[in-house]
Order: sequence, then structure tokens, then C-alpha cells
Amino acid sequence: MNDQASQPFSRTHCEKPKDCARTARSARRLLGYVFLLAALTFLSGVQPAAIGAASAQPASAPLAGADLAPALALLGTDSYGDTDAALGRLAVSTNTRAADIVEAIRDGRLLFDPQSKAVFLRMPDGAVTDAATGAAVGAPPAGLRPVRVNNRVRRAIDAAAGALALLSPDNQKRLAAAAAVFKSRDVSALPILDAALAKEGDPKVKTALEQARAAIIVASQSVSEPERVSAARLIAARGDQDALAILSSLPPNSPDAVKAAAADGIEAINRSLAMWAVAQNVWYGLSLGSVLLLAAIGLAITFGVMGVINMAHGEMVMLGAYTTYVVQEIIRTSAPFLFGWSLAIALPLAFLFTAIVGIIIERTVIRFLYGRPLETLLATWGISLILQQAVRSVFGPTNKEVGAPSWMSGAFDIGQMSITYNRLWIIVFSLLVFFALLLVLKRTALGLYVRAVTQNRRMAGAMGIRTGRIDALTFGLGSGIAGIAGVALSQIDNVSPNLGQGYIIDSFMVVVFGGVGNLWGTLVAAFGLGVANKLLEPFAGAVLGKILILVLIILFIQKRPRGLFALKGRAVEA
Repeated sequence: MNDQASQPFSRTHCEKPKDCARTARSARRLLGYVFLLAALTFLSGVQPAAIGAASAQPASAPLAGADLAPALALLGTDSYGDTDAALGRLAVSTNTRAADIVEAIRDGRLLFDPQSKAVFLRMPDGAVTDAATGAAVGAPPAGLRPVRVNNRVRRAIDAAAGALALLSPDNQKRLAAAAAVFKSRDVSALPILDAALAKEGDPKVKTALEQARAAIIVASQSVSEPERVSAARLIAARGDQDALAILSSLPPNSPDAVKAAAADGIEAINRSLAMWAVAQNVWYGLSLGSVLLLAAIGLAITFGVMGVINMAHGEMVMLGAYTTYVVQEIIRTSAPFLFGWSLAIALPLAFLFTAIVGIIIERTVIRFLYGRPLETLLATWGISLILQQAVRSVFGPTNKEVGAPSWMSGAFDIGQMSITYNRLWIIVFSLLVFFALLLVLKRTALGLYVRAVTQNRRMAGAMGIRTGRIDALTFGLGSGIAGIAGVALSQIDNVSPNLGQGYIIDSFMVVVFGGVGNLWGTLVAAFGLGVANKLLEPFAGAVLGKILILVLIILFIQKRPRGLFALKGRAVEA
């Protein structure tokens, strides 16, 4: 093909000037049609798609980061004051990247270039991104330095993080954010707090937001006096230590009406906290009482039936705790998925192990010493020392770690009172053990024989009851219950060879005070002494409180030697 054929619109192809002009006009008209068609195609298809894509871009896109620019400019100055100011701007930002930036400052992952003042964010995986846009930075500048923090900046970080979480879709996050703002009382969070209040639908979260707002405006000079008075009353209705701190720290130049409302609120809060403190001490007393019940309930049986002063009873508790430790160690190494069931597995094993040990002690030592209480006391004391040393030789003298299953971890609040799950479950467990033992003694043949021997040993022997066998089984039952008490105590006390020594004296006090051999007396005495101990501690201290309790028990025993609930029977009456 020649050159002319390859250029159909060139002037050399035209034979006449009129033909060339006509050809040029046709070419221009054709190009116009092409441009018009392209424009229509763009408007009908490409442009809407592009607009849709732009509208679908996240807030972290470069254009959406414009409102972060002032804060990022301050963060690049390496000044604590500027960082504080930048956090104030981030706290009220609507950009979704603001929360990531605040978190990066907290973790030391927000970096700036000392030369260009540009700010970058290092991700947890080590990648570096632009702080404003979130775009990955392939080759970050050399010499990047982290944004520094001090105590003032840390407080600003907490306030900013709380403010940004106020608009979270998660109720729990909004609740936590409201609590953070309540404590920080950051004035800069007030606009976003108002915005969160306007759209909040959850009553619990709304109340928390209103209290956070009241904590800010109660000290604000720019708010009207009636509004500040209402805020003081709203804070007082909260009734906790944080509310008391806010009302106690009002500016000296506050109006008299605001001061009066704050004073009334402080008085009401103090009364409420005093009542909750008593309730908390009662709860602690019930918790202590459940521990005493577990430790003493087995002793109540052996002491009541056989009259043996068993000083090795605490070591049975200790052996139960070490059984739990061994079970958990085996589960950790062989079947970790069973750890949540470790206590359920340890309970029957601890009962059987300590019951067997108790029967061996009764058959080899104690049965030769009946009727000689002083000698049984010395013998069982020696056994306790032997058992302690044996455990030291096998496991060592240091404390052993016994883990708590997930269902026994954590706590919850009732008003101003904190309830821990492990103590709650121990109270429930102690009551279950008590009623199970009561059922055994009231509804089984063994229980009938035990009650017969307790009331009149000679008559029970004359009726054909093998009292020696009942003594062994009873001692084993009491030791087994001490073993499962050790399983429970392993969750709240140190597992060591001396574990049982801390409970043996208190256990004897519970048994004597409640009535020797009487389970109901043991229950009442355990919880009564536990509550009395905890109510006396705030006034007399822990040591003096125990001494006072001991003195009161001695005086009580002088009047009622058989305790609160004395057993009845011919042998007992004699």
C-alpha cells in the first residue's frame, strides 16, 4: 500500500480545492460525533460508577482525612502541650481513623519525621502507614521518632479514647466510654457527649451519659445555676466514691445553691456508703463463715462421735488441696481441654484419698487412745507434723499454684458491693456439703449408727452395732469432708504444707461454740463467727477482733458449756 492510500484525509489526496474543503468538514463533523458519543457514554455509565465508588470510599480515604490535618500538624512538633491539644482535636473528630491514632499514641506506635513533620502509624504487624490516609508507606523516612507521652498526655489519651467510644455501635463500649468521661471530666468531650445523648436509645447507657455530662457541667462557670444544681443532684444519685470525689472538689467560687446541693449529696452518699460498707462486711463474714464451715464440719463429726481432739484435721484439708494441685498438673500436661472440669474431678479423688488416710490414722493410732483425750491430742499433733514434713519432702516448701476455672473467675457488683465468683461458689458449695452430710446422717444406715453411737455408745454396742467400725468410718467421713474442703480452699488460699494450720483453731472454736457433734450448731456458729469477725475488724483490727471473739466465746461457754445447740441422749445427759 502506498503512502497516499494510507492517508485518506491528506491534502495530497485531493484533486480539487473544493474536494479538500468538503473532506475536512466531514472529518471535523465525524470527530464531533465521536466526542459526543464518548461524552454520553461517560455520563451514562462511567461517571455514575465513579461517583458511586467515591461515595463508597471509607472515611480513611485521603479526602476524608482532611479534618485530621490540624491534629496531625500538632503531633509532629514533638511538644507535650501540642500533643495534648492534638488529642483534644482528635476527641471531637468524626474521622474513623481518629480512634486508631489515639490508640497508636497510647502504644507508642505513632511516629513523626523530625524533618518534614509528617506523621506515620506503625501497625501491630510492623507495617508503616500514613496517619491521615491509612495508605501503606513502602519506604518510610529514616529517623522516625515516636510521639512522646507523659502523665498529662496519658490523661488526655484516656479522655480522647473515651470520647471517641461514645458513638460506638457497641453498648458496652459506650457504657465504658461514659464512665471514662465521668472520671476525666474533660470539657472538650461535651459536644460529642451531647451528640451521643441525642441519639442514645439504651436507658442504662443514657443514664451513664447524663451522669458524665453532669460531672462536666457541675463545675462549669458558663452554665446556668439551676442546671448546675440539677447536675449536682444527678451526681449524688449515683452514690459511689467517684460521685463523692466530684461533689467534694467543686470550685470555691461556685454559687451557694450549687454548694448546698453538693453538701446534701455528700451527706446522702456518706450515709449510703456506710450502709453498703456494712453490707460488704457482712458478705465478707458469710464468705469467711463458709470457709470455717467447710473446715469444721468434718471435725464436728469426729469430735462429736468419738470425743477425739484431732489436731491433724487441718492436714486433711491440706492433703485435699494438694490433691487438687496434682489433678490440675496432670490435666495441664495430658488433657488441657479438661481444665474447666479439674475441680469436679478433684472433689471425689480428694474425698477418697483423705478418707483412706483418716481411716489408716484411726486404725493404727487413735483406736488405742480412746478415753485419753490429752494423749490423742499429742498423738494427732505429732501426726500433723509428720504429714507436713512428708508433703514438704514430696512437693517442696514453696506455695503451689492452683488455677481457677473460668466460671470461678471475675466479679460482679450489687450496688456498691463487689461479689467475687470464687467466694460465691464456695458459699454455695459449703451449703451443698452441709445438706448432703445432713442427708447422710438422717437418711442412711451409716447415719443411724453414727447417731446411735453419738448418743449412747454402750447401748449401741449392746444392740449389736460394731462401734469400732463406726468409729473408723466416721473418722474417714470427717477426714474426707476435710479433703473436699481443701479443694475449695485451694481457690482462695495458698496451697502450702502449712495450709491447715490456719484453720484448726478456728474450727475447734466453731465446733465448741455451736455444740459438739451438732451440725446445725456448726452451721450457725461458723457463719455467726465469720460475720462477727468481719464486723469487728474495721473498729478493732484483725488481731484484736479475733481476741475479742475468743474472749466472748470463753464467756459464753462459761454459761452454756455444751454450746448453742447441745446434743441430747443418755450418755450426754450423764
